Amino acid sequence: MAAQISTGASELRDITKMERIGAHSHIRGLGLDDRLEPRANSQGMVGQAKARKAAGMILKMVQEGRIAGRAMLFAGPPSTGKTAIALGMAQTLGPDVPFTMIAASEVFSLSMSKTEALTQALRRSIGVRIKEESEIIEGEVVEMQIDRSLTGATKTGKLTIKTTDMETVYDLGTKMIDALSKEKVTAGDVIAIDKTSGKVSKLGRSFARSRDYDAMGADTRFVQCPEGEVQKRKEVVHTVSLHEIDVINSRTQGFLALFAGDTGEIKPELRDQINTKVAEWREEGKAEIIPGVLFIDEVHMLDIECFSFLNRALENEFSPLVIMASNRGMARIRGTKFRSPHGLPVDLLDRVLIVSTHPYSPDEIQEIIKIRCEEEDVTLADSALTVLTSMAAQTTLRYALNLISCGQIIARKRRAERVEVEDLRRAYTYFMDEKRSVQWLKEQQGSLVFEEIGSDAATKDAMDLS
Repeated sequence: MAAQISTGASELRDITKMERIGAHSHIRGLGLDDRLEPRANSQGMVGQAKARKAAGMILKMVQEGRIAGRAMLFAGPPSTGKTAIALGMAQTLGPDVPFTMIAASEVFSLSMSKTEALTQALRRSIGVRIKEESEIIEGEVVEMQIDRSLTGATKTGKLTIKTTDMETVYDLGTKMIDALSKEKVTAGDVIAIDKTSGKVSKLGRSFARSRDYDAMGADTRFVQCPEGEVQKRKEVVHTVSLHEIDVINSRTQGFLALFAGDTGEIKPELRDQINTKVAEWREEGKAEIIPGVLFIDEVHMLDIECFSFLNRALENEFSPLVIMASNRGMARIRGTKFRSPHGLPVDLLDRVLIVSTHPYSPDEIQEIIKIRCEEEDVTLADSALTVLTSMAAQTTLRYALNLISCGQIIARKRRAERVEVEDLRRAYTYFMDEKRSVQWLKEQQGSLVFEEIGSDAATKDAMDLS
């Protein structure tokens, strides 16, 4: 089976994502200069200079392929930009280097085991760049003649293609005529035909035919007539992840399984065969391994079995850079009675490079609020910006950022363009932050259902059971 391993690269298509404003949609990169020095405010990133520089150094090593199989941990209080730095890394790496982002709780699924979910995430983060040579016919269509039989059952034709240097006539069969008709190829179009698959690609209209019509569609693209010979050899490069190769080879419907979503368990024997084949391709120079990045958010939610699996997986030949994030201090390791820093076992902590993040200063908070206002297309008055900054310092940054859109809706109700202090005050009364919520619970004096547990010991037992 290993000899017939398929990548399905030619069948993969980009799926257009719906554009929306998210919590981190303002992040465009890490905001570093050419010397990996962090700028004060760049690409949506503000503050956390040391953490961003550390992330930049790691990225440099990832791009050079020198840090596969290592692990990093971003540790710091909530709302200190751990996820933002990870997303900045993803943006900086570009589309060619695979970046997989999961939350630790995603691993616990009824459809597959924990180790299978982690294995799939790890293999999504390893890219394989496959080089293929194919013969193509490329040129400008001079003339296309199609002859149909009286019954219409058979079709024959001739296609005349030219470049700047030569002109060739090809005899067409039924399949080729159908492919050209499907692409609506006419005289004057510049086309490329893949000889192995018979796929026809329309590159555009020739500049020589640009005056044929007085009016053209907005999507009409003009290109130069190709140079050289009509028939050429071309190197095509596909980049797929190891997980995509696993799915394509584990399902009867092949590449369509990628779009079905339900991948299920994949046999270890199949993965071993794929690893062997990919290693052969690499030795022959047909493929290149691209170690990517796996980001695990809220990593303290994993249990001891997942941590032991990660320890082993990091030593594997096909392993990406694993970046984890945790906001816990001394916490119990799930599945055990032991407490450990960040909720991670000591043997895993020994393998990771730890980067700490710190709370933002008032000036940095103000810059972040300004960036979010631009992203959400909200105009804040100067006094409202000052109030929101102090509000973020007293409560949390996330709470303050959530009030921006709420304040805009209240401002619209009074038909104002700018969000004023009064709008923020009204939003502040409608939505409680965590501190005021705790205060409100104390004021209820036991009127809520199931509030009392009984004693501190009972509370500790309940926490241990959870």
